[in-house]
Amino acid sequence: MTTAQSPSPTQHPTPGPTPARPAPPSAAAIGLARTGLELRLFLRDPAQVLFSFAYPVVMLLIFASVFADEETPSGAPFAQYFLAGIAATGIMLTSFQAVGMGIAEERERGDLARLQTLGTPALGYFAGKAGQVLVTTVAQMAVLLLVAATAFDVSLPTGPAHWATFAWVVLLGATAGTVLGIAVSSLGGSSRAVGNGITAFAVVLQFFSGVFFVYSELPPWMQQVSSLLPLKWMVQGMRSVFLPDGAAAVEPAGNWEHGTTALVLAAWVIIGAVICARAFRWRRPA
Repeated sequence: MTTAQSPSPTQHPTPGPTPARPAPPSAAAIGLARTGLELRLFLRDPAQVLFSFAYPVVMLLIFASVFADEETPSGAPFAQYFLAGIAATGIMLTSFQAVGMGIAEERERGDLARLQTLGTPALGYFAGKAGQVLVTTVAQMAVLLLVAATAFDVSLPTGPAHWATFAWVVLLGATAGTVLGIAVSSLGGSSRAVGNGITAFAVVLQFFSGVFFVYSELPPWMQQVSSLLPLKWMVQGMRSVFLPDGAAAVEPAGNWEHGTTALVLAAWVIIGAVICARAFRWRRPA
């Protein structure tokens, strides 16, 4: 009768296969999660919420009331003309200004350094900012258009082509503003200095881009400078949405230049993305 042999003390059981580590979440998944978080953080900041939604409405109320009896060269009421400019300004403030100032503050508080330590990819962080901006911008535009239509009897477009133009101008404008805001957030100095610089630039840009005045009546040199920057094209795109088709005749080019508008805004998206990739910093320089 044979007996079972006990294993030698030097023998070891063959190890089983090593469990596979779960794959890390993709940048897209992180971006989606970050979008939800950014929206919650936005809603917890009453001052930012109030500014984002109240500023465009208040500016529309002021200018449309002061110039209630004025007409533009195209014959459109001033309230209708100004709506285009303030809609574009709202997009710029929600994207370029808010993002640039917000990231500078997050970097100064050390929030970005903690995200880097947790392994957050820059692309996922950027996507979260862009998602929050797009959601906020859509809500902002809805409030602004509702006030314009009810308080000032501004005629909103009814054709699908005009709303399609509105959609791509909002999308390209908000995206360009977001990546440019991320880019300028890395300017040197404290978050207060960065914020002051962004605010001053945004105010000047509004005057150059025909937000507060009829664009065709601005000095040629101001038109030439503004044509290099995205806000002018956002405002012009919005004019093509809210003004009658015949108003294109008084534009400097004699038409709405939709193709040029899309190309310029897309170019600024690319330029901003390249600057982000090269200049973005998680930490303040020592």
